Amino acid sequence: MTDAATDPLALSIESESAQIDIRGSKILVVDDNPQNLELVQAYLETMPVTVATAADGMAAIAEVERFRPDLVLLDVMMPKMSGFEVCQKIKGNPALRDTVIIMVTALHEVGDFERAVECGCDDFLTKPVNKLELVTRVKSLLRVRTLKRMLEELKKSR
Repeated sequence: MTDAATDPLALSIESESAQIDIRGSKILVVDDNPQNLELVQAYLETMPVTVATAADGMAAIAEVERFRPDLVLLDVMMPKMSGFEVCQKIKGNPALRDTVIIMVTALHEVGDFERAVECGCDDFLTKPVNKLELVTRVKSLLRVRTLKRMLEELKKSR
């Protein structure tokens, strides 16, 4: 059995993954609590990304259509439209369905996570949000999004 730290293939993949350029990626942070919005924005400011915010589900839908984010950090419990509903609308739109959605929630019930998966979310973060966990997951999912976009462009050019 080969150790991942000494496996040349694993090292090559890890090295290439770290080199995937996420500069210029766009993130939408959606939360009805202004303190949560500020905190997440502060956590993301070390990253080479553009961040927009929305304070409720209806505003989130409008901002997704206008801003076209690569990734949405989406609170679940919000007025006007829940995060579940927002996620369903985004994933149900063919022009937006590749948008990465991370649900950010204080909910801990298995049924809530199952509902989020059924709505199409890509990952979860629980509140209170840990900075290292947030930044690590966002970078990782933005790299995947970038690779998918590169693959689509490659397919189109053939």
